[in-house]
Amino acid sequence: MMLPGDPRLRLVAALLIVASISQLKSLPVAGIALVLVLATVLISRPKRGVWLRLLHVEGFMLLLFATLPFTVEGPPLLTIGPFTASAAGLWRAILIAMKVSASVLTLTVLLGDIEPTRLGATLRDLHVPERLNRLIVMTVRYIDLIRDEARRLHESMRARGFAPRSNRHTWRSYGNLVGMLLVRSLDRAARVEEAMLCRGYSGRFPYRGLPIPTRLDWIRFTLISSLGILAVMADRL
Repeated sequence: MMLPGDPRLRLVAALLIVASISQLKSLPVAGIALVLVLATVLISRPKRGVWLRLLHVEGFMLLLFATLPFTVEGPPLLTIGPFTASAAGLWRAILIAMKVSASVLTLTVLLGDIEPTRLGATLRDLHVPERLNRLIVMTVRYIDLIRDEARRLHESMRARGFAPRSNRHTWRSYGNLVGMLLVRSLDRAARVEEAMLCRGYSGRFPYRGLPIPTRLDWIRFTLISSLGILAVMADRL
């Protein structure tokens, strides 16, 4: 499926699709939605980072499968000592995992290639408050830099012989790592603000205006949004 070229329509379409997926209650419909999103991802030939991001999300889903079946009442499916897993809990965990995976892939495909500058212009044209717009743009722009800072701090710990274990020293070391990361992030934020003020920053980014969406962009937007509406309607039948 061809995606809209206009970033404003991409953002609105992503929000509509994710909102529609979140309302699904039928396991077959959620499975079909996940298959369609996966097919769209494969057709668009995504970068390797898409699958790594999805793998990180699935790691949290493992915790869901490990806890939800044992906390939802229903016909017993498996008994492990004093704990009993229910079939209803297992199906609910599968449903949530499908919906989360489909939502993450949808956001990645529709918004993954939008640069921070275009994202800021997109949010401004959608009348997002300036403070929220500035917060989102700066977070997207500098999150990789903070990640690199955390990696350098962790490597320096390993160079000093640090080996993580389940003891008090390990947790104290990780607490110091988080604290040092916060301190360095605040220092870097102050330097970035000073650099922006030296360049004449007055509280608003001077974004270049985006072109008017073409008729083809509107057609693609309508088709993508219709899929989300059809999924909700099929789920309610």
